[in-house]
Amino acid sequence: MKTFVLMTKLSPEIAMKMKDRERLGREWLEQVKKKCPEVKFIAHYGLLGPYDFMDIYEAPDEETACKVSMISMQHGAFTAESWITIPYKQIVQLADEI
Repeated sequence: MKTFVLMTKLSPEIAMKMKDRERLGREWLEQVKKKCPEVKFIAHYGLLGPYDFMDIYEAPDEETACKVSMISMQHGAFTAESWITIPYKQIVQLADEI
């Protein structure tokens, strides 16, 4: 499994409904579990900055990560970016190769 970071910015309409955040988040998670059952969430954070939420998760491939971002967009995200991660030791090994 590969590790991804999902960076989400809520749409202005959804951001105005913070009292509904828990319910909306649960609905989003149910859809991800239904459509991408192989995804395993590691952590979920609310942020102060240009993004509203950050999720760290594992998925088998980039196509599945793309689905997670698309589901986020369907559920009120203004932007949803899934970034692939590379473990630090691998970065060091790659640096040694160049």
